[in-house]
Amino acid sequence: MSFPSTRLRRLRRTPALRGLVRETGLSAADLIQPLFVTAGTDLREPVESMPGVNRFSIAALVEEAGEIQAAGIPAVLLFGVPSEKDEAGSGAYDDEGVVQMAVRALKESHPDLIVITDVCLCEYTDHGQCGFVRDGQVDNDVTVELLARTAISHAEAGADIVAPSDMMDGRIGSIRYQLDEEGHPDTAILSYAAKYASAFYGPFREAAESTPAFGDRRGYQMDPANSDEAVREAKLDLEEGADALMVKPAGHYLDIVRRVKDETGAPVAAYQVSGEYSAIRAAGANGWIDERAAALESLVSIRRAGADFIVTYFAREAAAWLAES
Repeated sequence: MSFPSTRLRRLRRTPALRGLVRETGLSAADLIQPLFVTAGTDLREPVESMPGVNRFSIAALVEEAGEIQAAGIPAVLLFGVPSEKDEAGSGAYDDEGVVQMAVRALKESHPDLIVITDVCLCEYTDHGQCGFVRDGQVDNDVTVELLARTAISHAEAGADIVAPSDMMDGRIGSIRYQLDEEGHPDTAILSYAAKYASAFYGPFREAAESTPAFGDRRGYQMDPANSDEAVREAKLDLEEGADALMVKPAGHYLDIVRRVKDETGAPVAAYQVSGEYSAIRAAGANGWIDERAAALESLVSIRRAGADFIVTYFAREAAAWLAES
């Protein structure tokens, strides 16, 4: 039946009608707040390129996490910013490292908060690459061993989920095996299965002090032109023991989110990265767009594409906005 009998505008006439037929929901429970933790005391260091984002010392992080949990956000994702770095990224797998200490503090103060830890070496190496460098190249297999050590140290500190973001081949299988061998069979793995070599990571690299000192990361992160490869990566990670999959970035890769969800059926996260966040912030600050409306629209779009949950720097603000609506 066609116009005039069919009029799709009938169900758009009022907010109540639009809400009745809305196909995609967004709530605070769908969000994960990324947090940067650094050494020191009573620190809340603003990240210049990411307005509203800070690097926290552990005590300040615990306070911030309590407010995040109170807003209805179920999980945080931790990134460490150590005071010292070396070529092997040894701070990543130090039992007294900044992330390990932060995890213990968070689980003591907020035991029901889901604590996810980023597992990578880029924040800890003095060269900024995501692994151990030999002859100017990241050595995949040596790096995998160090990543497994990092994941074990996070699990022993109390992390609920470890999230390898390095894009080394075989790292999920190695981490799953080591977690099980070391008595952590219940620690889940959220794999950054499809992490692209994106231009949208710049502000994060300022926040984490992880800009590569040489070269780039195209030798291990994915080519933005590829889609089939993302599905292959996702399926391989599931075979190796991943419990959930991540697509990163989110906004420019919604087709990948949908393909990974449809072709695996696994829980899928999408990471709205620093450049996506800062672009909306900057446009809002200049009055070019409505920041609140644009941020919420972007998050609904990610959910509509198939993401079960979203890592976003807007999480805390979005939760407040949603509570008001």
